[in-house]
Amino acid sequence: MVNFSLEGKRALVTGASRGIGQALSLALAQAGAHVICASSRAGGCDHTVSKILATGGSANAVSADLSNSEQVAAMAEEAMGLKGNIDILVNNGGTIHRAPATDFPLSAWQHVLAVNLDSAFILSQAIGRNMIQQQQGKIINIASMLSYSGGITVPAYTASKHAIAGLTKALANEWGQFNIQVNAIAPGYIKTDNTQALQDDEKRSSEICARIPAGRWGQTDDLAGAVVFLASQASNYVNGHTLAVDGGFLAR
Repeated sequence: MVNFSLEGKRALVTGASRGIGQALSLALAQAGAHVICASSRAGGCDHTVSKILATGGSANAVSADLSNSEQVAAMAEEAMGLKGNIDILVNNGGTIHRAPATDFPLSAWQHVLAVNLDSAFILSQAIGRNMIQQQQGKIINIASMLSYSGGITVPAYTASKHAIAGLTKALANEWGQFNIQVNAIAPGYIKTDNTQALQDDEKRSSEICARIPAGRWGQTDDLAGAVVFLASQASNYVNGHTLAVDGGFLAR
Protein backbone atom coordinates (compact mmCIF):
# COMPACT_ATOMS: atom_id res chain seq x y z
CA MET A 1 0.00 0.00 0.00
CA VAL A 2 1.32 3.47 -0.89
CA ASN A 3 2.24 5.33 2.29
CA PHE A 4 0.11 8.42 2.84
CA SER A 5 0.72 8.44 6.60
CA LEU A 6 2.31 11.51 8.17
CA GLU A 7 2.82 9.90 11.58
CA GLY A 8 5.84 11.42 13.32
CA LYS A 9 6.13 14.32 10.85
CA ARG A 10 6.16 17.98 11.85
CA ALA A 11 4.46 20.56 9.64
CA LEU A 12 4.36 24.35 9.58
CA VAL A 13 1.36 25.93 7.81
CA THR A 14 1.12 29.68 7.33
CA GLY A 15 -2.21 31.46 7.02
CA ALA A 16 -3.75 28.70 9.14
CA SER A 17 -6.32 30.76 11.04
CA ARG A 18 -9.21 30.11 8.61
CA GLY A 19 -10.18 29.13 5.07
CA ILE A 20 -7.74 27.11 3.01
CA GLY A 21 -4.97 27.24 5.62
CA GLN A 22 -7.24 25.84 8.30
CA ALA A 23 -8.44 23.05 6.01
CA LEU A 24 -4.86 22.13 5.07
CA SER A 25 -3.82 22.09 8.73
CA LEU A 26 -6.71 19.81 9.68
CA ALA A 27 -5.93 17.44 6.81
CA LEU A 28 -2.25 17.15 7.77
CA ALA A 29 -3.15 16.56 11.41
CA GLN A 30 -5.69 13.89 10.52
CA ALA A 31 -2.96 12.13 8.52
CA GLY A 32 -0.82 12.04 11.66
CA ALA A 33 1.40 15.13 11.52
CA HIS A 34 2.03 17.52 14.39
CA VAL A 35 0.93 20.84 12.89
CA ILE A 36 2.36 24.22 13.84
CA CYS A 37 -0.32 26.69 12.78
CA ALA A 38 0.87 30.19 11.90
CA SER A 39 -1.15 33.39 11.67
CA SER A 40 -0.46 37.11 11.49
CA ARG A 41 -1.31 37.77 15.14
CA ALA A 42 -0.90 36.00 18.45
CA GLY A 43 -3.95 33.85 19.16
CA GLY A 44 -5.07 33.95 15.55
CA CYS A 45 -4.90 30.17 15.20
CA ASP A 46 -6.53 29.26 18.50
CA HIS A 47 -9.67 28.00 16.74
CA THR A 48 -7.68 25.89 14.27
CA VAL A 49 -5.58 24.36 17.05
CA SER A 50 -8.67 23.59 19.11
CA LYS A 51 -10.32 21.88 16.12
CA ILE A 52 -7.23 19.73 15.59
CA LEU A 53 -7.01 18.79 19.28
CA ALA A 54 -10.74 17.99 19.36
CA THR A 55 -10.25 15.38 16.64
CA GLY A 56 -7.33 13.75 18.45
CA GLY A 57 -4.57 15.54 16.55
CA SER A 58 -1.50 17.39 17.77
CA ALA A 59 -0.91 21.10 17.16
CA ASN A 60 0.29 24.41 18.51
CA ALA A 61 0.54 27.95 17.17
CA VAL A 62 3.02 30.66 16.24
CA SER A 63 2.53 34.10 14.72
CA ALA A 64 4.30 36.65 12.52
CA ASP A 65 3.45 39.51 10.20
CA LEU A 66 4.33 37.94 6.85
CA SER A 67 5.10 41.37 5.39
CA ASN A 68 7.90 41.79 7.95
CA SER A 69 10.96 39.78 6.90
CA GLU A 70 12.53 39.87 10.36
CA GLN A 71 9.38 38.49 11.98
CA VAL A 72 9.14 35.78 9.33
CA ALA A 73 12.73 34.68 9.93
CA ALA A 74 12.16 34.68 13.70
CA MET A 75 9.00 32.59 13.28
CA ALA A 76 10.95 30.00 11.26
CA GLU A 77 13.44 29.65 14.11
CA GLU A 78 10.67 29.46 16.71
CA ALA A 79 8.80 26.78 14.77
CA MET A 80 11.94 24.67 14.36
CA GLY A 81 12.61 24.97 18.09
CA LEU A 82 9.18 23.76 19.17
CA LYS A 83 9.27 20.16 18.01
CA GLY A 84 12.62 19.84 16.28
CA ASN A 85 13.16 20.28 12.58
CA ILE A 86 10.24 20.86 10.24
CA ASP A 87 9.49 18.03 7.80
CA ILE A 88 6.66 19.74 5.90
CA LEU A 89 6.37 23.44 5.09
CA VAL A 90 3.13 24.78 3.59
CA ASN A 91 3.45 28.37 2.36
CA ASN A 92 -0.22 29.29 2.30
CA GLY A 93 -0.40 32.73 3.92
CA GLY A 94 -1.36 35.44 1.47
CA THR A 95 -3.23 38.65 0.77
CA ILE A 96 -4.86 40.43 -2.16
CA HIS A 97 -5.50 44.05 -3.16
CA ARG A 98 -7.94 45.04 -5.90
CA ALA A 99 -7.49 48.21 -7.95
CA PRO A 100 -7.10 49.14 -11.63
CA ALA A 101 -3.46 48.91 -12.70
CA THR A 102 -3.37 52.66 -13.49
CA ASP A 103 -4.30 53.46 -9.90
CA PHE A 104 -2.63 50.57 -8.07
CA PRO A 105 -0.70 52.04 -5.10
CA LEU A 106 2.98 51.11 -4.96
CA SER A 107 2.62 50.49 -1.22
CA ALA A 108 -0.10 47.88 -1.92
CA TRP A 109 2.07 46.27 -4.61
CA GLN A 110 4.99 45.97 -2.21
CA HIS A 111 2.79 44.64 0.62
CA VAL A 112 1.22 41.91 -1.53
CA LEU A 113 4.59 40.79 -2.90
CA ALA A 114 6.12 40.76 0.60
CA VAL A 115 3.32 38.64 2.07
CA ASN A 116 2.75 36.27 -0.85
CA LEU A 117 6.26 35.83 -2.23
CA ASP A 118 8.99 37.12 0.07
CA SER A 119 7.70 35.22 3.10
CA ALA A 120 7.54 31.98 1.12
CA PHE A 121 11.16 32.36 0.06
CA ILE A 122 12.39 33.35 3.54
CA LEU A 123 10.66 30.39 5.19
CA SER A 124 11.74 27.96 2.46
CA GLN A 125 15.34 29.15 2.74
CA ALA A 126 15.51 28.93 6.54
CA ILE A 127 13.70 25.61 6.86
CA GLY A 128 15.21 24.24 3.65
CA ARG A 129 18.69 24.46 5.17
CA ASN A 130 17.64 22.03 7.89
CA MET A 131 15.82 19.82 5.41
CA ILE A 132 19.10 19.53 3.48
CA GLN A 133 20.85 18.40 6.67
CA GLN A 134 18.04 15.88 7.30
CA GLN A 135 18.24 14.72 3.66
CA GLN A 136 14.44 14.86 3.38
CA GLY A 137 11.59 17.35 3.34
CA LYS A 138 8.42 18.54 1.65
CA ILE A 139 7.67 22.13 0.72
CA ILE A 140 4.21 22.91 -0.62
CA ASN A 141 3.52 26.38 -1.97
CA ILE A 142 -0.01 27.58 -2.55
CA ALA A 143 -0.31 28.96 -6.06
CA SER A 144 -3.52 30.04 -7.80
CA MET A 145 -5.50 30.02 -11.03
CA LEU A 146 -3.73 33.37 -11.44
CA SER A 147 -0.45 31.47 -11.69
CA TYR A 148 -1.73 30.67 -15.20
CA SER A 149 -3.73 33.75 -16.21
CA GLY A 150 -3.72 37.48 -15.61
CA GLY A 151 -6.97 38.26 -13.85
CA ILE A 152 -8.45 41.76 -13.66
CA THR A 153 -7.51 44.54 -11.18
CA VAL A 154 -5.18 42.25 -9.19
CA PRO A 155 -1.74 42.85 -10.81
CA ALA A 156 0.28 42.35 -7.62
CA TYR A 157 -1.51 39.13 -6.66
CA THR A 158 -1.11 37.77 -10.19
CA ALA A 159 2.60 38.65 -10.26
CA SER A 160 3.13 37.00 -6.87
CA LYS A 161 1.35 33.79 -7.88
CA HIS A 162 3.21 33.51 -11.19
CA ALA A 163 6.39 33.96 -9.14
CA ILE A 164 5.34 31.25 -6.65
CA ALA A 165 5.01 28.77 -9.53
CA GLY A 166 8.50 29.73 -10.72
CA LEU A 167 10.02 29.59 -7.24
CA THR A 168 8.58 26.10 -6.83
CA LYS A 169 10.49 24.92 -9.90
CA ALA A 170 13.69 26.75 -8.95
CA LEU A 171 13.84 25.22 -5.45
CA ALA A 172 12.93 21.77 -6.79
CA ASN A 173 15.85 21.99 -9.22
CA GLU A 174 18.34 22.83 -6.46
CA TRP A 175 17.05 20.64 -3.65
CA GLY A 176 15.81 17.51 -5.38
CA GLN A 177 19.28 16.01 -4.95
CA PHE A 178 18.76 16.17 -1.18
CA ASN A 179 15.49 14.20 -1.26
CA ILE A 180 13.45 17.38 -0.84
CA GLN A 181 10.32 17.70 -2.95
CA VAL A 182 9.05 21.22 -3.66
CA ASN A 183 5.61 21.38 -5.25
CA ALA A 184 2.63 23.69 -5.38
CA ILE A 185 -1.14 23.46 -5.24
CA ALA A 186 -3.14 25.83 -7.42
CA PRO A 187 -6.64 26.01 -5.93
CA GLY A 188 -9.46 26.78 -8.30
CA TYR A 189 -12.32 29.05 -7.32
CA ILE A 190 -12.71 28.15 -3.64
CA LYS A 191 -15.25 29.70 -1.27
CA THR A 192 -13.07 31.76 1.09
CA ASP A 193 -12.81 35.33 2.37
CA ASN A 194 -10.35 36.07 -0.45
CA THR A 195 -12.94 35.27 -3.12
CA GLN A 196 -15.92 36.85 -1.36
CA ALA A 197 -16.05 39.77 -3.81
CA LEU A 198 -16.33 37.33 -6.72
CA GLN A 199 -18.93 35.21 -4.94
CA ASP A 200 -21.02 38.32 -4.29
CA ASP A 201 -20.88 39.37 -7.96
CA GLU A 202 -23.80 37.33 -9.31
CA LYS A 203 -22.83 37.74 -12.98
CA ARG A 204 -19.14 36.92 -12.45
CA SER A 205 -19.93 34.00 -10.13
CA SER A 206 -22.29 32.51 -12.73
CA GLU A 207 -19.63 32.90 -15.43
CA ILE A 208 -17.10 31.11 -13.24
CA CYS A 209 -19.44 28.19 -12.46
CA ALA A 210 -20.34 27.88 -16.14
CA ARG A 211 -16.67 27.28 -16.95
CA ILE A 212 -16.09 24.68 -14.22
CA PRO A 213 -16.95 21.14 -15.39
CA ALA A 214 -17.80 20.25 -11.77
CA GLY A 215 -20.44 22.99 -11.94
CA ARG A 216 -19.72 24.47 -8.53
CA TRP A 217 -17.34 26.55 -6.48
CA GLY A 218 -14.80 24.50 -4.57
CA GLN A 219 -14.83 23.99 -0.81
CA THR A 220 -11.67 24.21 1.28
CA ASP A 221 -11.98 20.48 2.08
CA ASP A 222 -11.53 19.75 -1.63
CA LEU A 223 -7.81 20.52 -1.14
CA ALA A 224 -7.24 18.01 1.68
CA GLY A 225 -6.26 15.04 -0.47
CA ALA A 226 -3.79 17.07 -2.53
CA VAL A 227 -1.90 18.42 0.47
CA VAL A 228 -1.66 15.00 2.16
CA PHE A 229 -0.42 13.45 -1.09
CA LEU A 230 2.27 16.10 -1.60
CA ALA A 231 3.31 15.93 2.07
CA SER A 232 3.62 12.14 2.15
CA GLN A 233 5.97 9.49 0.82
CA ALA A 234 3.43 8.85 -1.93
CA SER A 235 4.82 11.89 -3.79
CA ASN A 236 8.54 11.19 -3.40
CA TYR A 237 9.07 11.26 -7.18
CA VAL A 238 6.91 14.33 -7.78
CA ASN A 239 8.99 17.51 -7.82
CA GLY A 240 8.62 21.01 -9.22
CA HIS A 241 4.97 20.41 -10.10
CA THR A 242 1.98 22.70 -9.68
CA LEU A 243 -1.13 20.63 -9.05
CA ALA A 244 -4.36 22.36 -10.04
CA VAL A 245 -7.33 21.47 -7.82
CA ASP A 246 -9.93 23.37 -9.78
CA GLY A 247 -12.90 21.18 -10.65
CA GLY A 248 -11.64 21.15 -14.25
CA PHE A 249 -11.56 24.95 -14.69
CA LEU A 250 -8.28 24.92 -16.64
CA ALA A 251 -9.52 22.17 -18.94
CA ARG A 252 -12.04 24.60 -20.44
